[in-house]
Amino acid sequence: MKFLRDTLDKVEPHFEKGGKWEKFFVIYEMADTFLYTPSDVSRGRIHLRDGLDLKRMMITVVMALLPCILMAMYNTGLQANTALEGLGANPEGWRYAVMSALGLGLNSSSCLSNFILGSLYFIPIFLVTQIAGGFWEVLFASVRGHEINEGFLVTGMLFPLIVPATIPLWQVAVGISFGVVFGKEVFGGTGRNILNPALVGRAFLFFAYPAQISGDAVWTAVEGFSGATPLAQAAANGISGITYTWNQAFMGFIPGSMGETSTIACLFGAAVLIISGIGSWRIMLSTVLGMALMSLIFNAIGSETNMMFNLPFQWHFVLGGFAFAAVFMATDPVSAANTLTGQFVYGFLIGIMGMLIRVANPAYPEGWMLAVLFGNTFSPLIDYFVVKNNIKRRMAQHVS
Repeated sequence: MKFLRDTLDKVEPHFEKGGKWEKFFVIYEMADTFLYTPSDVSRGRIHLRDGLDLKRMMITVVMALLPCILMAMYNTGLQANTALEGLGANPEGWRYAVMSALGLGLNSSSCLSNFILGSLYFIPIFLVTQIAGGFWEVLFASVRGHEINEGFLVTGMLFPLIVPATIPLWQVAVGISFGVVFGKEVFGGTGRNILNPALVGRAFLFFAYPAQISGDAVWTAVEGFSGATPLAQAAANGISGITYTWNQAFMGFIPGSMGETSTIACLFGAAVLIISGIGSWRIMLSTVLGMALMSLIFNAIGSETNMMFNLPFQWHFVLGGFAFAAVFMATDPVSAANTLTGQFVYGFLIGIMGMLIRVANPAYPEGWMLAVLFGNTFSPLIDYFVVKNNIKRRMAQHVS
């Protein structure tokens, strides 16, 4: 690694002001700070909160996402192999040509076959996300004369996990571009956005291209195959209509957005975020409590026409994108509430809103994407009232 460090130091003057590559300084600085700790240090009297910088924070989040990423690859291949075996079809396309060349074939009982096939769907989406989103990051940093920070590292990892495997790659580029530009850069960049950029991009795709982001045909990576997700099955026929077991849903062996299906993988990520102090356990807990409370209320009301009213909260916990939203989306430290009391209110609001959208709207049996964006919108107001109340209480104590 010394050779790499010496090389970077040698070419650095060319990227600094007055150098022949000065316009590309942001790219050099991005690579240097990604590989090494910045050499600049604070001098004199400073306020030091902790030793966690933005790079370490983002890398920790990516580590927390690893189980979801691995599960996205495995389960995408598992669902495709299972569907093809059931259809008895002879698949076409470059992915299956690669599988045939590797001698793997279609075998849902083979972990390697499932993982490789799923990765052939996931990796292109991931690469397009990084290229398109990274382009806008570099462009805005260059125009503003800012450094390229690690903020996109997490956004670029989250976005591929919340889309279906069948999404066209050009839509991936459009979606992440919209999320980065209109969800973050127009507000000033990382740390200034009021909405989660990955969810902004996902919401744009949902409303702009509903045929490729919703319906029964998009959740299994097989051309011409249509199979409802367990959540859609529950919406149509109630708990008796779900063809998967609760354990399968908990582990993540069900159709859905690539990285959202496994609750156990999300729980691992929750543990990493809570232990590291990056993710708020208050938000996670209150989101679960809000969801459970509304589920119990809907169960008490009941309905003969809307089967979602009768679905128990333990099923809501493992179906759709609830666990992923509660752990990774709602806890975004930039767009979430920051006051401790506000975090409880914020998470509880998301849990309530998510269930209202999921249950009371039979045309859209999900809701967590919109619920988190709704919570993002209200988080500054929640913090404002919490701070105002704290000031009022302390003033009263001072007077007394």
